[in-house]
Amino acid sequence: MASCSINDEDALSGQRRSGETLADGVVILLALIVVQRLIGFVRSMLYCRWLTPEQLGQWDVAFGFLMLAAPLSVLAISSAFGRYTEHYRQQGHLRTFIRRTALLVTLLSAVAAAAVYAGRDLLAETLFNDPEQAGLAVPLAFALVTVIVFNYLTDLFTGLRSARMIAVLQLVNSVAFAGLSGLLMCGAGATVANAVRAYALACLVSLLVAMGPLRRCWGESPAGEQPLGVGPFWSKLLSFAAWVWVGSLLSNLFGIADRYLILHCSLFTPEEAAAQVGQYHASRIVPLLLVSVAGLLATIATPHLTQDWEQGRHDRVQQRLNLLLKLVGLGMAAGGLFVLWAAPLLFEVAFRGKFPQGQAILPWTLTYCIWFSMALVAQNYLWCHERARLASLALAAGLVVNVGLNLALMPHLGLFGAVLATTIANLVVLVLICAMNRGLGFHMHRGVWLMLTLPVGYWLGPWPALLSLLVLLLAAVRTDCLFDSEEKQLIQDKIAEYWLRGRELLSWPGIKA
Repeated sequence: MASCSINDEDALSGQRRSGETLADGVVILLALIVVQRLIGFVRSMLYCRWLTPEQLGQWDVAFGFLMLAAPLSVLAISSAFGRYTEHYRQQGHLRTFIRRTALLVTLLSAVAAAAVYAGRDLLAETLFNDPEQAGLAVPLAFALVTVIVFNYLTDLFTGLRSARMIAVLQLVNSVAFAGLSGLLMCGAGATVANAVRAYALACLVSLLVAMGPLRRCWGESPAGEQPLGVGPFWSKLLSFAAWVWVGSLLSNLFGIADRYLILHCSLFTPEEAAAQVGQYHASRIVPLLLVSVAGLLATIATPHLTQDWEQGRHDRVQQRLNLLLKLVGLGMAAGGLFVLWAAPLLFEVAFRGKFPQGQAILPWTLTYCIWFSMALVAQNYLWCHERARLASLALAAGLVVNVGLNLALMPHLGLFGAVLATTIANLVVLVLICAMNRGLGFHMHRGVWLMLTLPVGYWLGPWPALLSLLVLLLAAVRTDCLFDSEEKQLIQDKIAEYWLRGRELLSWPGIKA
């Protein structure tokens, strides 16, 4: 098997010319993500303090709608950037690529915003089970456009392998969202409409920040010597994006199905159902931060893995993906354990004891969020194979399981039944993606399988979960059950490299570090 050393000059010379290496991208992302997620957590905590459980549930549904409708409205065009930006860049057609996709996305986003406003009564009944919420249509329509633009820019810089810009955009978005939320909610009232407006304006601020780097990228992109045919261009892009679109639709439906069923199919009144969704939202605040980190890492990895794939280094793709799965799993497990220990402080102090049911289901939301995070990373192998449709099939199966089990369990177990159903559905998705990867030749290291079982310890409490993690870490140091010798050496080398870089950055002028 080929070496996965990050210092291989032949493997990475192209990356150094046109973007960061995968390791540098991950480090850059993690360096800023701590601040960004801390800001996001503070904002979420304030939402839990400012809003009633019913309002918090309505905000959860509104935000879920934006996450679902944004890629759905524009055919998930920008989701293909990670796979094809480098392809068109090497051909000298990056300007054409950006121009054509931007034009189509602009047109489709305008149509989507008009549809949201025109169907405001139906939207209120469908989303909130409450016709009185039709007034949210205007801020939702505006927010939908800005979210689409933000997604487009993030996906474009992902394809360009510019982790710095992705991290900056995410950070600016979080800071602006938190600041605007405080201004609007404290100045104009703590309402769901103001929360939606704050998020829309935050995405607009991110757009303004991205304009300068985007212009430089445009100016540095040479024009291709041969014109790029319209038919072949859209055929390649849309055939890939179509299955990603299906996957995005299924992923977002999968993510909101349980809360939607609580609102529409439970035995609660509309007000009680919204309050239950608010309890659920409180339990998912920190676990979803873990998912967002894993999703960003998976997105950053895609163009690097596909570059190796395009150059025929398939063994290298397997090695890098196995290592990434182990590191992500280990980080998620440690983060989840910390959340378990901090839960009393979080729910009883920060949230003022308003969400006791959310605290009770926290171990289960942590488990399924970690499993979903691992699935996001693992599906990169399907993307390298251009088999995005297989990931969509896995999500479709998980969605069927989720809806079926929710309908069966929720009438008897209430909110816990919805969480249990979602946990089982996420496990189904993860197992199916792993099985599909194996069918395409991906050999998953036994250390990855160990990481997949670790979150089950959360169900037993913080102490058993801590013990299982410590046993695994001890075994990882003394044996090759988690990391093999080559991976251990690679990790040590990269730690030493970044330690030296940090010392150089922190050293005073004239003083030798």
